[in-house]
Amino acid sequence: MSLPFLILQTGTPVASMRRRGGFPHWIRVAAGLRRDEVVEVDVESGDIPPSAKGFAGIVITGSAAMVTERLPWSESTADWLRETIHAGIPTFGICYGHQLMAHALGGSVGDNPLGREMGTVEARLAPAAASDALFAEAPTAFPVQMTHLQTVLTPPAGAEILATTDLDAHAALRFTETSWGTQFHPEFSARHMHGYLRARSEALAAEGRDPTALLRAVRATPVARGILRQFVRVASRATG
Repeated sequence: MSLPFLILQTGTPVASMRRRGGFPHWIRVAAGLRRDEVVEVDVESGDIPPSAKGFAGIVITGSAAMVTERLPWSESTADWLRETIHAGIPTFGICYGHQLMAHALGGSVGDNPLGREMGTVEARLAPAAASDALFAEAPTAFPVQMTHLQTVLTPPAGAEILATTDLDAHAALRFTETSWGTQFHPEFSARHMHGYLRARSEALAAEGRDPTALLRAVRATPVARGILRQFVRVASRATG
């Protein structure tokens, strides 16, 4: 029997979207995993992650929290992740998880100097993606779902940039040969993105953005979802 995947929950969706489940559920479905192939640990609520050695791979969710808040649960999870990544356990961070991995490995995280990035945007591959286990088969440009205020300002030493957007130079990173992070949400469907844009419509309008135009521009992001599923395949092969 293959090893399960561990999903570290670092937050919950906006209130209007919680009826559709939490981040671990969205990730499990997007990754094509069965319920019995996933173990969920809510680190935001104080749960302690188990030994990573019993899992095929680790996925860290997004969160409304900020890495720069240095919350106790976040810092202890960063310490756990540092050891896990250095041990070579396949690891994939999403949004907050991506930033937390960068912080854990010595990079810097902070407010995006270009402001909020939200909606369906175009990601473009960087040269390192051509030989990457997750990104090599992706097209040179593809749509992704974004919703973030903070970003990886400086990647950790040795990290490779895999994708960029107009507002984020570090939209996807390979931290080590077995660990990756994406600022974008591969688990988001168009419906999820619509829900988030509606929840943030007042903030977007206050920033001079047009929520209606952003809603109209939302579309499916199958390539992003495919990258998450490729992580599952790569991790399963490594531990199978």
